[in-house]
Amino acid sequence: MRVLITYASAGAGHRRVAEAVYDYLRDNRKDLKLELVDILPFANPFFRFCYNSGYPFLVHYAIWLWGFFFWMTEFGLTRWFSRKGALISNYLGCRKFVTYLSKEKFDFIISTHFLNSELAANLKLKNKIQAKLITVITDFGIHPFWVSNGTDLYVVASGLTRDKLLNLGVEEQKIQASGIPISSSFVKTQNRAQLAEKFGINPNKFTVLVMTGSFGSGPLEEIAESLCGQAQVLVVCAKNKKLFARLQKRNLENVKVFGFVNNAQELMAVSDIIITKPGGSSIAEFLNMELFPIFISAIPGQEQENIRILAGYGIGYAPKNIKQIKELVVDLKNNPQKLQSLKKNVSQAAKPSASEELSSVIR
Repeated sequence: MRVLITYASAGAGHRRVAEAVYDYLRDNRKDLKLELVDILPFANPFFRFCYNSGYPFLVHYAIWLWGFFFWMTEFGLTRWFSRKGALISNYLGCRKFVTYLSKEKFDFIISTHFLNSELAANLKLKNKIQAKLITVITDFGIHPFWVSNGTDLYVVASGLTRDKLLNLGVEEQKIQASGIPISSSFVKTQNRAQLAEKFGINPNKFTVLVMTGSFGSGPLEEIAESLCGQAQVLVVCAKNKKLFARLQKRNLENVKVFGFVNNAQELMAVSDIIITKPGGSSIAEFLNMELFPIFISAIPGQEQENIRILAGYGIGYAPKNIKQIKELVVDLKNNPQKLQSLKKNVSQAAKPSASEELSSVIR
């Protein structure tokens, strides 16, 4: 059987989930012929520019405008018009991808982005492809754009996510709440003492990991400064080179600074809690590592909805300022039994077999 795993590289989360699915199937399903494809190289230059640059620009410099667009495309009265407009725009921008799907005759299409799912679903409705379409929703909340007639199965993060899909009119038999697939490297069994030695930190100190995705956005420097007298702090600056240089120069006590990393699982393994943005794939990763989160810099729309969904499981704090962050960290540090109780909620919400359960439906 030929299986396409497809994503959009606008945002690292969609790519990471697609790669996790690809890696698991490659290692465990030798009967499958796999292809891993990013849709954006198939898009015309203007469409690709909008996806690659428009979203980062809005969330950095016009967050209110992103929030407005999200609301307008979600709200019932304007959803129909915005969806029709998006469908036309997506088709015109990605005609090469549509042609590719039509010619290649895959048996299964696994999509981790709503754009790819929508284009494939429309081809199915027109009987131009016969592939079974599996959409892996990479957030805990659900934007209506994820729902496309013609989809055979939705793989979602949690039971509460499933309930959101049901409210949007999706049939229950088309939903599998098996979790967001993540890399097999995110396992709690890693040796904390050995990793602490590798990073040059004290394995016995209360440790806070601070990371907010590939842009290194948010008040990371202020958080590090606030917490350095209370805990051991690991700050991941990612692609934010200016922040990395400033923190390196300041050399704050108890603060270890990292640039862009490809071993986030190891940093999680030596940490007690995480301060982070509530992106869907990142949430799935730290849940599997049994880390309790404090959320900062949530993007209006999907990330705020992720916080709301996790609160339903007793997971996560969303403080309003640096002072509240410090108070929460100190409270968790000084009350280890409380933290252990909260981590039980985390472990119960984790879905470590997500990739395996997805694999089981490819028959």
